[in-house]
Amino acid sequence: MDDSCKPAKNHKQAEDHGVKSNQQIPVTDSDVTLVTSPLTTPTFKIPVVVAERTLQIVVESDISLYPPATEIKRVKKHVFLDQVKLVPVAFAPILTAAGAPTGYFTVTRAKLFVGGHIRKNIEYASADYNAPLQDRIANVRFSGFAELTVGDFLSPPIFGVSENAESNFVNEKTQMDARLDKYFFQNLVRYNEQPYGELVAANFFELDFSPNSTYHDGSFHTLREKIVLDLTVKVLQVQQVNVGAGGALTSVVPDLLPGITPPAAE
Repeated sequence: MDDSCKPAKNHKQAEDHGVKSNQQIPVTDSDVTLVTSPLTTPTFKIPVVVAERTLQIVVESDISLYPPATEIKRVKKHVFLDQVKLVPVAFAPILTAAGAPTGYFTVTRAKLFVGGHIRKNIEYASADYNAPLQDRIANVRFSGFAELTVGDFLSPPIFGVSENAESNFVNEKTQMDARLDKYFFQNLVRYNEQPYGELVAANFFELDFSPNSTYHDGSFHTLREKIVLDLTVKVLQVQQVNVGAGGALTSVVPDLLPGITPPAAE
């Protein structure tokens, strides 16, 4: 008697149901020849990091809990920024090689404004018997500013100023008074790249407690939080950068469109 297994009537020999495969055929590969450009000192327009700072923000808030809590299980936090704004308050002129003003300035002192909120996800146990964990999401808002001086800038922001000039005329008939109906105006407008911010890191130090004392098995409706947030932000500005010999980088500003009364060098 032959005890060898025989395939079922509806079974096809060497068939693997539900699995399809294709054998890959190797192809040849070769190096790509690169042709270098004769441009030896290229100029790029790229985001430049002007400052990267850690700001300490201190906030206090009361968060209501309903149903009331008996124990806080877990708190997760994230930062959402609404604004990172740089406001310059002191400048140094950028001069040409001959020492003439260009109408552009580097920032030597500025105020850095930040604002946003801390999103908190609070998981806690309630007093109900065998109840599931409760979830409370709260947004804790904050805002503030920091002082940036010349030593705080990795690469200073660059701003061009607009200029307005006006010329008046004497009365050609009398030569004794002014023409009030005749003027010459000159307006030069320089448009600047706006500095902007990026969120880098957030480090939270937090104390959570009930403002009213409770017993070990009591419940509380309010959670008071004292938060110390170390917030790291990056401030950038799109600038023209020239790559010189040896990889040296230099910011470039245009020397064009001079005004009638260009700003004097300090």
